[in-house]
Amino acid sequence: MTINAPTLTREIAAALDWWRASGVDCDFADDARAWLLDAAVVATEPPALKPSSKTSLTGVVGEHAENAGPGVGRSLAPVRRDFWGESPPANLPAFQEWWMHDPALAHRGLFARVAPRGIAKPLLMVVVPDPEEGDTETLLSGAQGRLLAAMLAAMGVAQDQCYIASALPAHTPMADLPALAASGLDRVLALHITLVEPQKVVLFGQGLANFLDTSQISGHRDDDLREINQGPVSSQVMITESLAAMLSMPQLKARFWRRWMDWSAL
Repeated sequence: MTINAPTLTREIAAALDWWRASGVDCDFADDARAWLLDAAVVATEPPALKPSSKTSLTGVVGEHAENAGPGVGRSLAPVRRDFWGESPPANLPAFQEWWMHDPALAHRGLFARVAPRGIAKPLLMVVVPDPEEGDTETLLSGAQGRLLAAMLAAMGVAQDQCYIASALPAHTPMADLPALAASGLDRVLALHITLVEPQKVVLFGQGLANFLDTSQISGHRDDDLREINQGPVSSQVMITESLAAMLSMPQLKARFWRRWMDWSAL
C-alpha cells in the first residue's frame, strides 16, 4: 500500500486539530492588535483571519485606536477617563466608599474589590499594584502581607502607623500598569495619596512609577527617590521592586534594605 506524503495544508490542519483537541482555542499575546479595521481598509485589503470569539484584550481600561494609523498591527491607545468629573471624593472615608462601590471603577475580572486599610496622616503609606489573589476582606492577607509585616517590624514602623493601599481595586493578573495608569487611574492614586497625607510613600512595584503625576514631582535624587508636592502636603516617595518579586528573589530584600536605610536618613 502506498502512503501519500502529507501536504503542507494537511500538516497545518492536523496541528490545529491537535491543539483544539488539547483544549487550546485562544491566541494570547502581550501586544494588543487592532482586530477591527476601518471600512476603507477592509475594502482595499484581503480578508484577515477572524479571531476566536474567546479572544480577549485584557489589562487596558477603555482601549481604542483613535490616534493610530490604518492597517493591521496599529497600536491601541487607552482612553483617558474622568472617574468623578468636578466632584471628586472630598475626604478619605468618601474616597474609600467610592473605591469599593462606585460603578465607574467596575472591575471586569473574577476577583472582588478589596478596601485599603490604615489611618490617615500616617508615618508611611504602602502602595502595591493590586491585592493578592486570596484577598477578600483584608488587603495583603497572604504571603506578601506576611513579608510586608516582617519588613515593617525590621524598619521600626508599627502597623498602626501605616496606611496600606493598592493602585488597582481588585487582583488583576498580568496587569498592564502603564496602560491602566494612562487610562486615568494615575489621577485616582494621586487623589488617594493626597487624602491620606502620609509623610512617606513606598511604591512596591517599578510599574507604579507610571501612576505618579510628573507635574507634582520635584527634588528627587534619582528615578526611584522622589517627592510629591500636593498643595500644602509633600510626601517623600520611594519606588522599589514588588513584594511578589522579593518573595521569588530574596536578594532583592537586601537591596531594598540598603536603600531604605539611605532614604530614611534623609
